[in-house]
Amino acid sequence: MNILQRIADDLSVKFSQVEAAVGLLDDGATVPFVARYRKEATGGLDDTQLRTLEERLGYLRELEERRTTVLGSIADQGKLTDDLKKAILDADTKTRLEDLYLPYKPKRRTKAQIAREAGIEPLLDRLLSDDSAGSDPQALADGYLNAEQGFADAKAVLDGARQIFMERAAEQADLVGRLREHVWEHGVLQSRMVDGQEQAGAKYADYFDYQEPIKGVPSHRALALFRGRKEQALRLKLWVPGQDDKDAQQVLGACEAMIARHFGIEARGGQVGAWLLESVRWSWSVKLAMHIELESMSRLRERAEEEAIRVFGENLRDLLLAAPAGPRATMGLDPGLRTGVKVAVVDATGKLVATDTIYPHAPRNQWDQAIATLAALVAEHRVELISIGNGTASRETDRLVADLIKRHPQPGLRSLVVSEAGASVYSASETAAREFPQLDVSLRGAVSIARRLQDPLAELVKIEPKSIGVGQYQHDVSQVRLARTLDAVVEDCVNAVGVDVNTASAPLLARVAGLSAALADNVVGWRDQHGAFQSRDQLLAVPRLGPKAFQQAAGFLRIANGSNPLDASAVHPEAYPVVERILAASGRDMGRIIGDRAFLHTLAANDFTDERFGEPTVRDIIAELEKPGRDPRPEFRTASFKEGIEQLSDLEPGMVLEGVVTNVTNFGAFVDIGVHQDGLVHVSALAEKFVKDPREVVKAGDVVKVKVMTVDLRRKRAGLSMRLTDVPGEDGRPRRSEPRLARGKSNQGRSARKDAAKGAAQPPTAMAEAFARLKR
Repeated sequence: MNILQRIADDLSVKFSQVEAAVGLLDDGATVPFVARYRKEATGGLDDTQLRTLEERLGYLRELEERRTTVLGSIADQGKLTDDLKKAILDADTKTRLEDLYLPYKPKRRTKAQIAREAGIEPLLDRLLSDDSAGSDPQALADGYLNAEQGFADAKAVLDGARQIFMERAAEQADLVGRLREHVWEHGVLQSRMVDGQEQAGAKYADYFDYQEPIKGVPSHRALALFRGRKEQALRLKLWVPGQDDKDAQQVLGACEAMIARHFGIEARGGQVGAWLLESVRWSWSVKLAMHIELESMSRLRERAEEEAIRVFGENLRDLLLAAPAGPRATMGLDPGLRTGVKVAVVDATGKLVATDTIYPHAPRNQWDQAIATLAALVAEHRVELISIGNGTASRETDRLVADLIKRHPQPGLRSLVVSEAGASVYSASETAAREFPQLDVSLRGAVSIARRLQDPLAELVKIEPKSIGVGQYQHDVSQVRLARTLDAVVEDCVNAVGVDVNTASAPLLARVAGLSAALADNVVGWRDQHGAFQSRDQLLAVPRLGPKAFQQAAGFLRIANGSNPLDASAVHPEAYPVVERILAASGRDMGRIIGDRAFLHTLAANDFTDERFGEPTVRDIIAELEKPGRDPRPEFRTASFKEGIEQLSDLEPGMVLEGVVTNVTNFGAFVDIGVHQDGLVHVSALAEKFVKDPREVVKAGDVVKVKVMTVDLRRKRAGLSMRLTDVPGEDGRPRRSEPRLARGKSNQGRSARKDAAKGAAQPPTAMAEAFARLKR
């Protein structure tokens, strides 16, 4: 099947859509540009579909390249039959292709190959044939003795024949494929503690005696198991029911029976039958079992990594698209005890205007002096917002600010606690050093904390996405795949919002479609030398920014108060003629059209189409004229932490608190409630209904109300529920205040009962295993 047709089938879209998208991408177009400005060509494929298309295209092209190599190699050996060629051409995965190539793949000299060279393979063919019934394998082997090549007796000859059989079984692509799927469908992953690791591996205690069907192991649990094995705290084994629990001399296991059936020897009797069945057992236990177990473990890891990367990407997207506080003078406080609280004030444009360090906490306890310093800075720079990092001494600093506002009230002055994840990484980065060469590293973090409240997207793009800390087991997944995915998320977010070319930093500009880091530096350099850009056309004067880069980037770059009002919108310069046709037809000027919703709703998109711009583009243009440069991010909201609740020991079951969602995983959501330790709302406690994906209910940055269900001071854990009618149970589990209707029972509950009925070992308590993430 054609590559493009396969992709079309995978995405459930038309072939023509894929063909157009691939053509554009191959021609150097970026995903954001194609998604936004080439809807006619692609039939409206969005950025998510285009990212999937791009990834699938790369995989299938690598597959085709490998297919060509395999066909050439087998043809050079003179062994390429029509049937084999068809099977290779039909192979739709790299695994299937390698299975077919295995018998022909150049390999080192094996025991089976030595036996073939000694002329023993015909003996195996004889033993497999029906006319060997009733024969004695030893007697048949006597006819194939070859002392010169090491086969001087019947036993050596039969051992050689068995080696050939084992290799032949391992090279049967269809057989190996069926065995692989059987193990995946029926295999049980078992985990046991490594002797002597009770203390060193205590954080994996939930997995010291654990088992679960391998195909059902969720991403976070699989990665925890693999990490435990890597740290030599756990032993992992894949067990196939019906394979090991039998008399090896009498009954074939499930996988062995599949091998026997493949060769048509499952019902053979006599001495030859016994020899063949023993060869089957050897084929499975020596040649195939370990290989397929490793493949199954790799498959589990790959699936777990894919899901973990997806979750990280979605959380990052939510964080980047969090509501900005906007252009307000902001003070950033990076809390600390002995080293003091670092203070940075930025003006409405994000420019640093003042820094200081105060010591309100132990050991100096300069509380009044610190308040006086902050009050002076607030008054001098007309600060409207105070952004407090959520690290050590955060709540103490929050209390300090509350006292500041009480003693020195200012109209509209508010304080918020924000995540400082990645602030220290930014402080020590090359980007921060270029931006603030004379500023102490410790103060740069306070600047970042202030700016990320003004505009989370603009500030967080300066930090490597992996350092922002909204993933699960991010260090255990493929760093190449993770980086590629997160970079794509950042690019999509930046281009969805748009960038003010006259105020954006170089790191932010570098994320705009079509602009590289070097071009972003050139844009900033041109701006510094010549002043603010007055029109998008001036971008072509930037060194090395040619027509191709301009085409990709221009629509995402905004110029406020420029010579053309459209330059502040998402309307691409190439589509300005469409707007001119609208103006001509309406008899109005630009100022009377922009923002006139009632008039714009009277326009029919098809009245302004031409051979280049179809209805999708014209509709987008009309929508953009209604609200030029609209920001897709939500309205700014804040959470209010409850006064007096500052540490874990202040929590009591039954308390209802407000908090901010900091991270969403497959097993639930972590919520900052102001006690220096995020609490967990398990997926089962997110809503009154069954929730399959926690992100259906919450996302990072959401302000939510939660009820405290459990408090574990020793393990530093807090269990929360977003079902405010729940009451804490005696066993520490949430309990509903009203009986659950039968129709509301979840599939998770049914699965658990089914496993219990089978006597299978249950996975660790969901709440317990989820909290283990807090220490990781």
